[in-house]
Amino acid sequence: MDVVHLRLLRELRDRGSVAAVAAALHVSPSAVSQQLAALQARVNVPLTTRSGRVLALTSAGEALAAAGTRVDEALTEAREAVGAFVESADRPVRVSAFHSAGLALFGPLLRELAGTPPLHLADADVAHRDFPGLTADHDIVLAHRLAHDEPWPADRVVTTPLLTEPLDVALPATHPLAARRVLHAADVADEAWVSVHEGFPLAGVLDHLAAHVGRPLRIAHRINEFSVTAEVVRAGAAIAIMPRTTSTPLAVDGLVLRPLVDLDLVRHVDALTRPDALAYAAVRRVLAALVAVARAAERSGTTGGIPTSVETAAR
Repeated sequence: MDVVHLRLLRELRDRGSVAAVAAALHVSPSAVSQQLAALQARVNVPLTTRSGRVLALTSAGEALAAAGTRVDEALTEAREAVGAFVESADRPVRVSAFHSAGLALFGPLLRELAGTPPLHLADADVAHRDFPGLTADHDIVLAHRLAHDEPWPADRVVTTPLLTEPLDVALPATHPLAARRVLHAADVADEAWVSVHEGFPLAGVLDHLAAHVGRPLRIAHRINEFSVTAEVVRAGAAIAIMPRTTSTPLAVDGLVLRPLVDLDLVRHVDALTRPDALAYAAVRRVLAALVAVARAAERSGTTGGIPTSVETAAR
């Protein structure tokens, strides 16, 4: 069984279409289809299934793609063992982060590493189910999920926890509720809200809040970028749920964060990597630096602009 064919199967799983695989690998779609057909000829169970124009993996295909990941991991480790990948900083590391994580962590990460190894940074905020697929293009993907979301697929990615951060209510400093040290869900149930778009991880938070108060919330705006949301909140047009640690840089200039004491709202920020990517010394170094800067951000952003006494009361 050809390792190149196994990689193609994994690429199809992560990218979702033959055309996307072909574009990423700089080959023609027909070449990808021919190699997938060659792999299928060696296996006596269907590896792919077609739904309309979309080619997807069957359960057997998913299992073989996962096995291919382990093959690539072993090959990479073998090459590194004989010196093909040296412990130097020559290899650039590609890191993707959703917007608020990039805002909070990219600067400290660059300062921590001081150019060694070189980084290629990108921002990518996608639906929860799509974060693992980003590892096809990036060595390390910063992803976020709520406590009730499905865990990341262990057969596809290695998960390194970075942050577990509370989610607070963002208010304009002139709002009457901003004078309070803590809030209850009923205090904010009738406000106009900024939400993220449907399907994105934090959309479920306001659904949970609505279920808690027993009525739907009034969603006035849908904005994924928290820096834009912060401007809407500062203008007094609506309030929002924002993460305490990664939004600390935004909790200034007329925006305050206040905890909800009757709802335990948190999100998890994780680093996702393909197992074979971790065989590279440069990737391991960047991941270790990410863990360090995330811990520092968690310590410095514990109060997120909230007095320490308020943080204590909210627990």
